[in-house]
Amino acid sequence: MIEPEVLKLKDEVVQLRRTFHMYPEIEFDLHRTSQIVADYLESLGLEVKRNVAKTGVVGLLRGGRPGKTIMLRADMDALPLQELNEVPYRSRIDGAMHACGHDGHTAMLLVAAKVLASKQNELCGNVKFVFQPSEERFPPGGALPMIEEGVLENPKVDMAFGIHLWNALPVGTVGVRAGALLAAADEFRIVLKGKGGHGAYPHVCKDPIVVASELVLAMQTLVSRAVDPLESAVVTVGKIHAGTAFNIIPETATLEGTVRTLNEQVRDAIKQRMKQMVRGICDAHGIEFELDYKDGTAVLINDPELTKLVREVAEDVVGKDKVIEVPPSMGGEDMSFFLQKVPGVFYLVGSANPEKGLDKPHHSPYYDIDEDALIVGVQMHVSLVLNLLRGTC
Repeated sequence: MIEPEVLKLKDEVVQLRRTFHMYPEIEFDLHRTSQIVADYLESLGLEVKRNVAKTGVVGLLRGGRPGKTIMLRADMDALPLQELNEVPYRSRIDGAMHACGHDGHTAMLLVAAKVLASKQNELCGNVKFVFQPSEERFPPGGALPMIEEGVLENPKVDMAFGIHLWNALPVGTVGVRAGALLAAADEFRIVLKGKGGHGAYPHVCKDPIVVASELVLAMQTLVSRAVDPLESAVVTVGKIHAGTAFNIIPETATLEGTVRTLNEQVRDAIKQRMKQMVRGICDAHGIEFELDYKDGTAVLINDPELTKLVREVAEDVVGKDKVIEVPPSMGGEDMSFFLQKVPGVFYLVGSANPEKGLDKPHHSPYYDIDEDALIVGVQMHVSLVLNLLRGTC
């Protein structure tokens, strides 16, 4: 259940979420957002570090007695997207929108910090509240720079937790999964270098568009014929650019896309097979190529034992029948880098309400949430910390 002391802060968490929603900021350019976050944490008496990984913020709550250190993480950045919702709190910034719930993540963690700060003397250990920039844009993303700047040290973090509001789940539910929850999200760019000329005389040219077309189809076999059918993988070519006129064979063609995998062995196998495939097809057509394959976010792996704990806490907060075992998603999240370093759990708080029209997908210009989800997230943060740090000295 939602504790009365948390429930009374519902209006505050909603207002904070709407403030962030109205003034979204992108990637590392989070100066207004991070100032609000840092000022709020300082008002609670926390030790605050500003400008971590450019605009990240870290608040440290030291418990009344020594013990373990728990990290709670929220991402703060918005998307380069024009909002189309007609609501009083719609984005005031042209071309920027909180269309993935990060406004809610930030608001929930701030209010959780407020509740936990009031219980400081009851805690055996510390809580680090980590507010991260640039989750949406990788590379470089915000998690790795924060790790490099020591966010997991001084004091050393023992375990980490994060929430994602999730419009694929109804409000009032919590989604959990041990093991792989979110995919590695890699990027590739292939530049094909042919020989241009007149479209009426292809025999004296080397047509990169034909090769690009062959590659798009051939790369589908990277999943259908090179990956165990019981494993999951996605290869998507999302962008093709070639040519300037209908009757000109161009000199070059460029393909860009993404590879998503839930297994590091599958990830490496696809990367190697793609290199072989591109080389072989280009050699067969006598054209040159450049393949730039960038490793993206890692597979996000939830610790099994801590996932059990999250499930138990969620059952207390929303009820056993509202805790859902969710399938893996092929979306990517750089929370994965924190969970490579320390055990932890990234889990989902349902935020959809179809009856109110609040069920649009993430990254849609019509995305919005049922704000009743926010207080669930606050309670989850608070209950997890109290479960782990209260009375465990």
